[in-house]
Amino acid sequence: MSNSLGNLFTVTSFGESHGKLIGMIIDGCPAGLSISEADIQQELDRRKPGSNIASTPRNEEDKIEILSGVLNRKTTGAPICLAILNKDACSGDYDETRSILRPGHADFTSYIKYGGFGDYRGGGRFSGRITAGFVAAGAVARKLLKETGIEIIAHTIEIGGISAEVQDIDTIRRNVNTNPLRCADMEATSKMIDAIEQVKAQGDSLGGIIEGIATGVPAGLGEPVFDNLDGELAKALFAIPAVKGVEFGAGFVAACLTGSQNNDSFDIEDGKIITTSNNAGGILGGISNGMPLVIRVAIKPAPSISKPQATVDVKQMTKTQLKIKGRHDACIVPRAVVVVEAMMAITLCDLALRAGLLPGIIK
Repeated sequence: MSNSLGNLFTVTSFGESHGKLIGMIIDGCPAGLSISEADIQQELDRRKPGSNIASTPRNEEDKIEILSGVLNRKTTGAPICLAILNKDACSGDYDETRSILRPGHADFTSYIKYGGFGDYRGGGRFSGRITAGFVAAGAVARKLLKETGIEIIAHTIEIGGISAEVQDIDTIRRNVNTNPLRCADMEATSKMIDAIEQVKAQGDSLGGIIEGIATGVPAGLGEPVFDNLDGELAKALFAIPAVKGVEFGAGFVAACLTGSQNNDSFDIEDGKIITTSNNAGGILGGISNGMPLVIRVAIKPAPSISKPQATVDVKQMTKTQLKIKGRHDACIVPRAVVVVEAMMAITLCDLALRAGLLPGIIK
């Protein structure tokens, strides 16, 4: 497996869904950054299970421990080890079906790649549980990005085909944390909740779309041609287990437009070059152009559902049916919002260091 991401700000993920612990090691964080366990816990509390109607009832505290790299609430420049104990794992749910492939999961591909030696409990390394470590590292990255004036916010814009109306950034900031779905459109939120409750009663699940916005991003971030800004962001976002699509700006809609419709005209505002629209999503030629970064991420329905599904017993090589037991999310979109923010922050932090926007020591 490749468990590390980043060039100068490097994060390494460790742990499994039902192992003793999960977490992240951060290497390359400048010394002198003010950070505490409370800062990181605030982000983890937005992601932890059992926090809303759509999530699994698995009752994990998700309490963060900083094991190294921080002294007197300041980063030392040494690797930072962030650890979260797994305290509410029910591994017995998986023992009796360990050889039966769960549709929509990585069971089959993991079995082929690792010869059946991978941790099968709760998906092991392929579980959404490991994203708690992403969020912890993202909290550190967000603190660093504040030194540059970059702000990141994500919100739910669609669940189960129910779309939120487009909102301005101030409305998003005001509304996103006022409801369990982290949607800025309150009317759409009510409809989404009804849809989730309906599929939950049927033992099914729903997917959706998250929009991530980064403001205050200066022009010039990105390292073409292979470490371009959109490519690096997409790579980080696709590390989130449920992500099936990423688009920037107008995205796939751009394929239906003419050049004159899609091109963002340039203008000058307060002595600064801007564009009058943002179909490019803040990126031109793989480099930030100074406009807000706008990213949309497609999240698939949670594959663990209690409806009977046709599958195969990989040990017996026989056809069978599976009705998944255990505690699972009816919709993982709301919990993934903070994960999207974290992966954007980690990527932008790395590229900011590569561009020289962050010093080696924070004073």
